[in-house]
Amino acid sequence: MAMKTVEESHVGISCYISNLPGFRGVLKQRYSDFIVNEVDRDGQVVHLSSLDAPPEEEQRSVQETGTNTSESDTTTVTSYAALLDSFKSLAGDSDAGCLEEFLNQINTGDDKSVAPLVLSPDSNKSHRTAVHKFFKGNFKFLVTDTVDGPDASSKCIRVRLNSGGPNNNGRNSKKRKERGDKPFDSRGSKSWPENVEKFLRFHLYKENKDTQEALGVIGKMLGIQSRSFGFAGTKDKRAVSTQRVTVYKQLASRVASLNERLFGIKVGDFCYVNEGLVLGQLSGNRFTITLRGVVADSEDTIKASADALGRHGFINYFGLQVLPRFGSGSVPTHLIGAALFRGEWELAVDMILDPRDGDILFHAIAKARKYYKDGKDIEGTLRQLPRYLVAERAVLQNLKKSPGNYVQALKAIPRTLRMMYVHSYQSFLWNHAASTRVQKYGTEQVVLGDLVYCKENPTGKVTGIVGPECDDDCGDRYDSNIEEEVSEDTQEESNNYVKVVTAEDLNLGCYTIEDVILPMPGSRVIYPTNDVAKVYHDLADKDRISLMECVHNVKEFSITNVTGSYRRVFQKPINFEWELLKYADSTKPLVETDLDKIIKSKPVNGVRPVGASDAKKEDNTRELENSNDGANIEADDNEIEGEEVILPQDESVSGTNSQDFQTALKMSFTLPTSCYATMAIRELLKTSTSVAYHKTLNQ
Repeated sequence: MAMKTVEESHVGISCYISNLPGFRGVLKQRYSDFIVNEVDRDGQVVHLSSLDAPPEEEQRSVQETGTNTSESDTTTVTSYAALLDSFKSLAGDSDAGCLEEFLNQINTGDDKSVAPLVLSPDSNKSHRTAVHKFFKGNFKFLVTDTVDGPDASSKCIRVRLNSGGPNNNGRNSKKRKERGDKPFDSRGSKSWPENVEKFLRFHLYKENKDTQEALGVIGKMLGIQSRSFGFAGTKDKRAVSTQRVTVYKQLASRVASLNERLFGIKVGDFCYVNEGLVLGQLSGNRFTITLRGVVADSEDTIKASADALGRHGFINYFGLQVLPRFGSGSVPTHLIGAALFRGEWELAVDMILDPRDGDILFHAIAKARKYYKDGKDIEGTLRQLPRYLVAERAVLQNLKKSPGNYVQALKAIPRTLRMMYVHSYQSFLWNHAASTRVQKYGTEQVVLGDLVYCKENPTGKVTGIVGPECDDDCGDRYDSNIEEEVSEDTQEESNNYVKVVTAEDLNLGCYTIEDVILPMPGSRVIYPTNDVAKVYHDLADKDRISLMECVHNVKEFSITNVTGSYRRVFQKPINFEWELLKYADSTKPLVETDLDKIIKSKPVNGVRPVGASDAKKEDNTRELENSNDGANIEADDNEIEGEEVILPQDESVSGTNSQDFQTALKMSFTLPTSCYATMAIRELLKTSTSVAYHKTLNQ
């Protein structure tokens, strides 16, 4: 079942739109060759334009109002006074006092260290029901369940933080609303004046760091927890990116003062707002990508390919580099997803823990995996396994508590991460279906039996409803961990209808090739009525999976519990621009970043753009970051799998003298969420985006 290297063909990526010849070019030779600017819901591109805090008068007003009040840092808890009084009348003084202390712990400590609260024994079932309803109606950030009491006739209600797991019911949109009720970390905010919005919004600029890594650094400097931050989506690690972030009850002057101490991170463009950002609150990303070392038989070939990409777009595949959609080690994540759909729990656990070919460059990981494989010594393995391997550690810690309980061990993996296995298998099927659609019916016309979003026309018979690309089944949004180009698989047609194209539709010319969509398999989707549908079932049958019924009762790993969604087969880059550049020094950036522009217009102490002197720094950054045991899962998983095109910085791509001029292709374009820039580059170059291929370009 294992494979040494995951290639594009293994996961269904095999076709192109145009028949034009490709050419050679290197993607991300330097991280500054890949610039990402978030596009907000209003279509505005997010840029870092100022590092300064708002005017002093506004800051003074906030500070003075805050210091003149006598309230403590527990304002979030004290606002629950009325609810605590109500709970006291329902459950008594003792339990009410325990609940108040529990809420204080949540607001003043690390929520991961807060032990569940067990209320007094209660043998009255109707009273316990009333208590459950009280928490459900008033404390949306808490969940309750019933556990055995001290004697056989009694039960106790257990209260704990809602982590977004099985007890958090409802669609994703509902979860987002409820998430706003969860208290934030108020440490350092003091009392917050009523006339000032509770959230500080700022633009986060980062170089060669992923979003959560950058916010982790800022949070440590501010002395607050990560849950105080909100953002619309994570951005690529090996890139220069700018995005919007919100933080709960922090002064702009305090956050702005961090700029002098931040390396590779800058914050600016501050303002106060009423609500914090949540995942999905963006319309897309604006990319500025520079391909270096471009070699073609003529410049006309490059120009024709670039023009074709702008006119016709690319096949909207899920790419290899999307963390960690398919993985690049010997156990692709979609194979783990297939095992989960089959209910093969022990096999899924083994595939997560077994040694992998990709670990050979990471001695500590390879050693820990082999150690467990050889002796099944859980405690010894946990001592060796790096902390950032969240899934592996979660599985082992649960097996230590409950040996042989593989289902529970899998459920111990954070929901965002464990649902990634399920969705990677859906993506695997989608990619193969998209290739079949192109191979059988081409890229120019809609054909009978295609699926499209229904337009307003009298013949459009509605046959299905489209949901968000990733709805409730994604829990906390599995793509929140994607580092490359998307943050959310949320499509603008989320409330539209889906229909099968009829002969009458073809005669009327109602739809074009751009309207064609394909389903992500699930219980609520419909399939095309042409030959494309067969590929879904054939591949699933080969993996001994039924797309129509489930063989086990674990809902979150059940195909019948995944509602499914739809995705456009073809995507055009928006506002596409390109130009050819000539350069002699491969260590120098070819495009100005937001920070470069600020420094050019107004020099800032302690801040400088990435330039030639940073070449070795770029080369060494990754090695230094690998030694950080506290790095988050996004960063380290990406490093384990290998960043797609990390090449030595001090050699030209062609191996010629550094003074020889080389050609680079600079492109700027916008993509909506759920679309991947590497797939656009693949269409242009007509070459693989795999790690192995791009490494050969420097040999």
